[in-house]
Amino acid sequence: VPALATEQRFAQRLRECLEQERLLDGRYRLQRVPGGRVALPVLEEKLSQLRLPPEMPCELLRIQDPVPSRAARRRSPARRLRDELRRLLADSWTEELERDVPHAWQRHGDLVLLGEDSFRAAAWARLGSALWDTVAAALGARRVARRGQVMPDGMRTPSVTLLLGQHGWVEHVDNGIRYTFDVTKCMFSPGNITEKLRVASLPCSGEVLVDLYAGIGYFTLPFLVHAGAAFVHACEWNSHAVEALHRTLVLNGVRDRCHIHVGDSRQLQLRDVADRVNLGLLPSSEQGWPVACRVLKKDTGGVLHIHHNVETPPAPAPPHAAVLLAGRGSPEAASPDTEAQRPAEHGGEETPGARLRPEWQRWAEATATRIQGLLAELHGRPWHSSVLHIEAVKSYAPHVHHLVLDLECRPELP
Repeated sequence: VPALATEQRFAQRLRECLEQERLLDGRYRLQRVPGGRVALPVLEEKLSQLRLPPEMPCELLRIQDPVPSRAARRRSPARRLRDELRRLLADSWTEELERDVPHAWQRHGDLVLLGEDSFRAAAWARLGSALWDTVAAALGARRVARRGQVMPDGMRTPSVTLLLGQHGWVEHVDNGIRYTFDVTKCMFSPGNITEKLRVASLPCSGEVLVDLYAGIGYFTLPFLVHAGAAFVHACEWNSHAVEALHRTLVLNGVRDRCHIHVGDSRQLQLRDVADRVNLGLLPSSEQGWPVACRVLKKDTGGVLHIHHNVETPPAPAPPHAAVLLAGRGSPEAASPDTEAQRPAEHGGEETPGARLRPEWQRWAEATATRIQGLLAELHGRPWHSSVLHIEAVKSYAPHVHHLVLDLECRPELP
């Protein structure tokens, strides 16, 4: 950082001059330097504008390890990023650019992944690589990438551009499990953390499991590392996800307990091997139901974990809620379908552990009946299916919930 060094007795006067000319770099503190002098950090891009009184004795030098000012330490990363960019663009700063600066991002180690709406204005282009260097420095990263729209290729391939750095491979630690993947080729879904934690707590000791839609190992790894599964058959057709899954299994020391089946899981040739099957595909895993029935052990059966998006109409408010709102003078009190009268929901989101909706129960029972029929047809004898649990993972869209049905399936005794 460039700085002007002067004697202690001139320090205050020099500071006043720099502040008046708007040349002082407020990110850093004044620092003592050899010779009993004080150094004041200045903005490098403004050095050409430096005009000091001739009687002001000072020397230009560079501070290798500048100390952040108290104000800089108090700033949030988002505020720090905005301040740095405003400094770069100076007089050309606009409200459009202000809106373009992100307030949130994903962090994976030394890489920050920006949202797709970040830095889209044409004015950013003239900064060139300085823009991404500034973003990285402000956010404490070494690499920067930006999301785009997910590609409609059936594999949910992300459209991610690497803006700073040589590669997109990152490592993400989740519940003590180390996942590694290339952010430009694979997606990481932090929104399913509650289900990954639940899976990790299931009693799977000694079991063989089939994960029909393994991805980079969102559920394969919790079953192996925490739930105690003896072996997992992981099915995945995206070659990039397969590579990430292989690396993640190695990282966690469980590669010898997993076989990766590359290709379309609907063509899986396994039969009669699984105590448990995970069907983690949205919006529906229905195409995998016949395969799940084939891989279950024919003599003992097992448990299916069936993911599905279920539409739930808005729940009418109870009568007392309308009275309460009317008492507060709410203009929406007469409308029982307004969001304001459903305290369980916030911004269209419903927290996990929400009350069991009738629509969810009907979907679970219909699914159990369908699976029971598929198993009876496959094996030529009666089977029994029972709903063990319905888990509300998250709100996928307004009035659409990501659910997981734990369905126990057993052959009926003769």
